[in-house]
Amino acid sequence: MTIVAKFALNEGMSPFTFVVYRHILAAVVVSPFAWFFERKKRVQLTYSIVLKIIALGLLEPVLDQNLYYLGMKKTSAAFTAAMSNLLPAITFVMAWVLRLERVSWNEKRSLAKVIGTTVSVSGAMVMTLYKGPLILRGSSISKLNREAETGTSSRDFVKGSLFLIFACSSWSGFMILQAITLRDYPLEFTVTAMTCLSGAALGAVSALVKERNAAAWKIGWDLKLVTVAYSAVVCSGLAWCLQGSVMKRRGPVFVTAFSPLSMIVVAIVGLFFLAEDLLLGRLIGAVLIMSGLYMVVWGKRQDQRVLPQEEKGTVELTAGGVDP
Repeated sequence: MTIVAKFALNEGMSPFTFVVYRHILAAVVVSPFAWFFERKKRVQLTYSIVLKIIALGLLEPVLDQNLYYLGMKKTSAAFTAAMSNLLPAITFVMAWVLRLERVSWNEKRSLAKVIGTTVSVSGAMVMTLYKGPLILRGSSISKLNREAETGTSSRDFVKGSLFLIFACSSWSGFMILQAITLRDYPLEFTVTAMTCLSGAALGAVSALVKERNAAAWKIGWDLKLVTVAYSAVVCSGLAWCLQGSVMKRRGPVFVTAFSPLSMIVVAIVGLFFLAEDLLLGRLIGAVLIMSGLYMVVWGKRQDQRVLPQEEKGTVELTAGGVDP
């Protein structure tokens, strides 16, 4: 997605109009599923929930994605992918501060989550920034990948880096708020559809301010349309619904721990379909990512076993201390 989006942006696609089209289409795709699967579930839609959904639309579709694509235009696809892998670390810190994630430095399961997140993020950085000697050579370099990485040497990397850091922070905030919203309103399809509608509306306001030229809103039967369709159906529609379903059971830290895994998928796809070389840095990074991910999953698994027992013991102790 990063390489294709970079290519579309280099072709002149506006990131502001892209965000609007993406979430209008995503809302259209997800809404029928929300009606079919969740229409019989009676959950009250309160004023507080509506405000949270509006905030979700502001954090992710508007702030995160606009800043993300602006940062991508000023840097490169590889650098953007590297910065995006800060997501697990930022989310972990936010969840810890907001007490959504329990951390005790004297317990192995907490240390496993902290160390695992650090190792996984480090592995993603190694895959992106360190090449190393050649292990397996591809036949050629794809035209799409080459064109996506050109034209960025004179960009303002400092400004682009700041955009990407703020984008990651907004995305982490979105994950945290999504977990809180689904705890009070556990309908992931409905929340996703309403978030997309909110994001499209808020994004349209910012797009109308930034893009007053009608040409910026035009889209044809080309890679721009493919990018919008793929990002709407897969990245905003399917991914948000799946992550919401998992988040209700495991929390935001568990979900974001898997984000560096995309680097391994990209490396495999690049090796077989884009004829990219397999380098030692990518292999080392893949091992680190898998090792860190295993530690996080193990720590979360131990949380599921231990925390209910601790809460049960606390309730029994409290009940035992109350006089009849």
